[in-house]
Amino acid sequence: MGRQSGVTGGQLQDLPRYGGSQAFSPLEKLVLDYAVEMTKTPVEVPDALFSELRRHFNEAQLVELTASIAWENYRARFDHAFGIEAQGYSEGAYCPLPERPQPAATAG
Repeated sequence: MGRQSGVTGGQLQDLPRYGGSQAFSPLEKLVLDYAVEMTKTPVEVPDALFSELRRHFNEAQLVELTASIAWENYRARFDHAFGIEAQGYSEGAYCPLPERPQPAATAG
């Protein structure tokens, strides 16, 4: 799923160290900063961070981004409550997906 969205293996590996990674653009780092702040308990997103996000995203995009981060936090807390173990992705593990073969071109 990530590969189809343009996420590279290097980005997945560097995610725990995204702030110092060259694999992420400044905007991607800003979004990851937002996700980190939303994951804290209690959630306290600094005004400066949210103002910077507003420079890059419109209201609808911010709502979608915030909802996506909130959903992942919900899912993580749900899994934790049921003792579902992490799969190692926060430590940089990732599962590369095989490339799907492209259909052969047909002669027309």
